[in-house]
Amino acid sequence: MTDKSDGRFAYDGIDRVIHEKARLSIVASLAAHPDGLLFTDLKDLCALTDGTLSRHLAVLHESGVVKVEKSFQGNRPQTWCKLTAAGRKRFAEYVSELERVVADAARRARAAPNPEHLGLA
Repeated sequence: MTDKSDGRFAYDGIDRVIHEKARLSIVASLAAHPDGLLFTDLKDLCALTDGTLSRHLAVLHESGVVKVEKSFQGNRPQTWCKLTAAGRKRFAEYVSELERVVADAARRARAAPNPEHLGLA
């Protein structure tokens, strides 16, 4: 049986900028650290290389999700990363949409016939 209930499972609220695995790791890490993180700490938390983190931070920065600030601590350069207010809002909306995905899947799983009763298991 096909459910044709006007795109109920389209999930248009899934933010494609955030949804990519590495960017989701970055945004979730920054959401858990409201004051932001140093590039090296963020790299370690997300298990990313310097180049990969830089590339994904550029996408998130261009999209207005993350603010990247460069400074010096003594003679050493430091890069500080932080969610913007808009980024924090987008992440909250993204999480709400994922909660809807999970709730829909759970509801459908409970309503589905047990495959053992149909001889399919």
